[in-house]
Amino acid sequence: MAQNHRLSRRDLLKAAGAATAVAAAMPAVKGAPAIQKAAGANDQVQYGIIGCGSRGTYLLKHLKNIAGGRCVALCDIKQDAIDKGVATIGNNPRTFQDYRELLALQDVDAVFVVTPLFVHFPITRDVLLAGKHVFCEKCLVFKPEEVHALRALALEHPKQTLQTGLQRRYSYFYQTVKQMVDKGILGNVHHIHAQWHRNMINKPSALWTMKPGGESNIANWRVYRSMSGGLTAELTSHQVDVSDWMFGSSPEFVMGLGSLDTLKDGRDVYDNVQLIYQYPNGRKMTYSSISTNQFLPYFNGMRPEMGEIIMGTDGTIEITVGDDKAPCIAWWYREPPKVTEVTRAGEKKKEEPFVAGATMVASGGANGPIPIMTTDLQFTGKESFFDREVKFARRWLTAKGVMVQEEQRNPVDVELESFFRNCRDGQRPRAGLETGLADSVAVILSNLAMDEGRRVYFNEIDKMGREEPKPAAKTATPA
Repeated sequence: MAQNHRLSRRDLLKAAGAATAVAAAMPAVKGAPAIQKAAGANDQVQYGIIGCGSRGTYLLKHLKNIAGGRCVALCDIKQDAIDKGVATIGNNPRTFQDYRELLALQDVDAVFVVTPLFVHFPITRDVLLAGKHVFCEKCLVFKPEEVHALRALALEHPKQTLQTGLQRRYSYFYQTVKQMVDKGILGNVHHIHAQWHRNMINKPSALWTMKPGGESNIANWRVYRSMSGGLTAELTSHQVDVSDWMFGSSPEFVMGLGSLDTLKDGRDVYDNVQLIYQYPNGRKMTYSSISTNQFLPYFNGMRPEMGEIIMGTDGTIEITVGDDKAPCIAWWYREPPKVTEVTRAGEKKKEEPFVAGATMVASGGANGPIPIMTTDLQFTGKESFFDREVKFARRWLTAKGVMVQEEQRNPVDVELESFFRNCRDGQRPRAGLETGLADSVAVILSNLAMDEGRRVYFNEIDKMGREEPKPAAKTATPA
């Protein structure tokens, strides 16, 4: 973190005031799952999981601590994956290798679809047709025709919850930043930059490494176009969703460059992509994903791989969702205050600094970053003198980089809890049908833009994947 912030106690309190006011409107961060009141058996959502691979097992590690649901069934085509899933969840669920048998269970209320991308839609379709709630990992669909088909099907099942796995929507920090954007605290936000860089040369990923059997081996699904959307589907999807959310709309068009330069082992997906998304009113998101370097030029290089920068006329946010070991963090940088020309009687025009309402600092110019604070560091006005001093000390240490303020709960836990809650209360998920479909459309069109080397407009999806009407048969003309 940058040194010599020159932040006085008063400056820090003022600067934190805007973020604190926004955060106060957000739901309070709950305690750790271990100390939450356990739900009764009748209140729990009975669920099954289809797909016990890497992501499925990851979700099970989190689900075992979520009181709102109870795992009653697991399914995978591989027995070793099923065995790992059973060991992870720690109870005694029924197991299947044919997902249709799981869907036939009467006591299953909801199903998690955690399979390779190319079968997301057919399985999600069958879950809805079986009358069950569904949580499908991103991307929600794989092909253009599936966009239209799933929308139509979901509208026929309005009482069933459909949620997609875009966990940034459930992050306290990301929600706070969205409020900052909407309230104008960052000024006019015109640009977002996002990246997800990995070094698959020095640090190969088991998920992306080619395995024996090539395209015939389902374990290689991520590296073949017949089963995967490549980096765009697996990585970009998370961050273009953030851009849509912050800008409040889908893009107008996308253009980009993708190539396969380094990982030439038989795969046919790109190993690096660069994309530009144009939104209404000239707003843009630039994106980069490469496979040869993991450096992240945010947070003074303290975090690797992925993050977003949200840039406005009055300020900038650096944010990353992190992972289980390095939770979400967000830093706020202020732009220099506006300068206006002021004329006084008998004086020549001269420039004097004018501090905009959203610039919460007394001194001119941009200082060091102000970490976005979680609820435990908010000033409520009800603290004792000692508690207030402790909070101020922790804020000061955080601003100086001695302490790092991290999100108190993993957004994955929050999204899972929210899914179970929405299954019971019928409320619309934060990452529901249209959010998931918009994200899938962005992936489909981004890959098309790179493949065809052209600007692809988002309204093109309206005609893609729809069957052309067949011409009417000609009838013979009577002689």
